[in-house]
Amino acid sequence: MPLDAATSVLVIDDDEPIRRLVGSILTRSGYSVFAAAEGQTALAMALERSPDFIILDLSMPGLPGQDVCAQLRTWYRGPILVLSGNGEESTIIQVLDRGADDYLTKPFRSGVLLARMRALLRRASTQPERASVVVAGALSIDLARRRVFRGEAEIRLTRTEFDILAFLARNLDRVVTSEMILRQVWGPHHGEYAQTLRVHIGHIRKKIETSPGKPEYVLTQAGVGYRFSTPPDSQVADAAGV
Repeated sequence: MPLDAATSVLVIDDDEPIRRLVGSILTRSGYSVFAAAEGQTALAMALERSPDFIILDLSMPGLPGQDVCAQLRTWYRGPILVLSGNGEESTIIQVLDRGADDYLTKPFRSGVLLARMRALLRRASTQPERASVVVAGALSIDLARRRVFRGEAEIRLTRTEFDILAFLARNLDRVVTSEMILRQVWGPHHGEYAQTLRVHIGHIRKKIETSPGKPEYVLTQAGVGYRFSTPPDSQVADAAGV
């Protein structure tokens, strides 16, 4: 049964015949479809058009699909279905760990693709909306546009620094383990990055904290991990559901 035509799908694949095929299948089933051939363009389109669903290939020029998925997951809350010719178990595990909701290998049956999409959309419809901007004290973290402000002044973070801060901010006032951060930012093969995480946390504090030696935002939970918190006597705006 076709879904509402307002249900929009972003198809990300560098293979034009695949884009046409998937687009045709979805259009006939009542979806609104737009497409991108590489990662950076796809990220910009996702930000501009806010699709309800994303279908993502892994092997693309420029930004790999795994990295596209990880960047999307810093703000995008819709379902992400990976459609790839790589059926290796390690690859499937890696991309699911980086935020994909499901994985379907090529070649695929159109009926299976549509059924997987319906299942993911049903699941997504029961989830609460989450804010794309987290405001804590003087800080404003725009998860979608990957920008951080203290008041009106923008704070420049590296890509990895932002990914760490975004993950912490999405879990406002919750303790997240170092293992959770490592897996989110560096993927399943993250064993050598434990010390690197501590270094990045130090850099983030130097940039966002008034007194890095006495942090108010990024707090250490000894032996466990970190917690992104609102400074005392500050209000959190627009963070409902984050």
